[in-house]
Amino acid sequence: MVGAGLAGLAAAARLVGDGHDVVVLERGGEPGGRAGTWTAAGFTFDTGPTVLTMPHLLDQAFARLGRDRAADLPLIRLDPAYRAVYDDDSELLVRADPADQVAELRLRGLAADARAFPGFVDWLRELYDVEVPNFIERNFDSPVDLLTRPVPAAKLVRLGGFGSLEKAVSRHFADPRLVRLFTFQAMYAGLAPAEALAIYAVITYMDCISGAYFPVGGMHQVPRALASALTSAGAEVRYEHPVTSLLTDATGKLAGVVAGGERIAADAVVITSDLPTAYAELLPQLRPPRALGGADWSPSCLVWHVGVRGEPRPGVAHHNIHFARAWAESFDQLITRKELMGDPSRLVTIPSLDAPGMAPPGHSALYVLEPVPHLGGSVDWTTERGPARERLHGFLQANGYPDDIVTEHLVTPLDWRAQGLAMGTPFSLAHTFAQTGPFRPANVEPRLPGVFFAGSGTTPGVGVPMVLISGELAADRVRDYLGGGR
Repeated sequence: MVGAGLAGLAAAARLVGDGHDVVVLERGGEPGGRAGTWTAAGFTFDTGPTVLTMPHLLDQAFARLGRDRAADLPLIRLDPAYRAVYDDDSELLVRADPADQVAELRLRGLAADARAFPGFVDWLRELYDVEVPNFIERNFDSPVDLLTRPVPAAKLVRLGGFGSLEKAVSRHFADPRLVRLFTFQAMYAGLAPAEALAIYAVITYMDCISGAYFPVGGMHQVPRALASALTSAGAEVRYEHPVTSLLTDATGKLAGVVAGGERIAADAVVITSDLPTAYAELLPQLRPPRALGGADWSPSCLVWHVGVRGEPRPGVAHHNIHFARAWAESFDQLITRKELMGDPSRLVTIPSLDAPGMAPPGHSALYVLEPVPHLGGSVDWTTERGPARERLHGFLQANGYPDDIVTEHLVTPLDWRAQGLAMGTPFSLAHTFAQTGPFRPANVEPRLPGVFFAGSGTTPGVGVPMVLISGELAADRVRDYLGGGR
């Protein structure tokens, strides 16, 4: 296993459960990959994803290792999952229980939308139940495989899955604030809500209906607990062991890897590096897949890790989305023109609210995210870094967050690129129709038997649930290649 990120750890859990001998090789000094940590001045910051959904996927991974996820990795369900703040200073909460969400809408004077909400939930659940087993948790060998599930495909058409996400949600709600709240998730897929297909409402279901969770102690506890469970089950996890090359036998099949100067025999390898980096560094003799040549890449983001004196005022949530006045025009600037948004929406996550140990007493750890263009745009981050930081600081001040800074670290697209992420984006390939399902770069390299891929650049895509599933799908490929456990 090349990489101890979430995809690699999920694949390793599946393979250990199948009875294979597994070695996980991680270039860093801790598990997690992009879901790592940064510490300074008594603060701990999660450097990767901050939203955890679909915990049953983790339940499965731990169960395969003979462990109880709830014991090894206790989770808190966040309620509210989000606090949404709008440009008119109004607020809406995303509540954990649908009945509480109806009450929230009534409290805000949205009686008609409150009546419509249960039907919206039913629609999302139907989409999820059709999509996940038939089109997400599944390996595709070619687009023809789509035709093998005609009944689910027809149901997706009936549910309006191939229409506009924004229009589909607008049919349920009259208040435009709710449309924004239940479509902004398209950004995770690298798409504007007006351009995204309604099938991506499955992300809204995961995010807002199934529930947002937070591990006790911080998001970094997920890879740490998984890595610990793997070693307890007999797998090896080696840190500071970067894989520098692959070994082949006389027939051209994979025979092992070189990591940390050591030759390690292996019948199969799952590579979790970003695909362009994987091909450049480990498969230089092969032309990258055609899908990567003219790929559409998702926008990138600024992430500002800030340790501050003081604590948020009452009513501030773990996740806070600040929707700007501009909407459609902002997506045009960001995605089409690849410019900085003139009026950006931002996310503020405050993990220290639920993990006090992530900040000293009386202090807070803040994670501030702003979408920005990937490096295919014209923004010069060597000069824009300072002004961007000042704008984010002014945003904290204007919105009443504690802003007396003790320590800080701003991550720009240049930093993402330095981490090996193509085009300087942590969100990989955009989920256009031409880059989804069987059209996304495959998780198997047929030209070098024994090489497989997992992570956000391959199937099924971006986000913690999808990356965990990608590990499972890659493990399925390995199992088929090796003929089961031994």
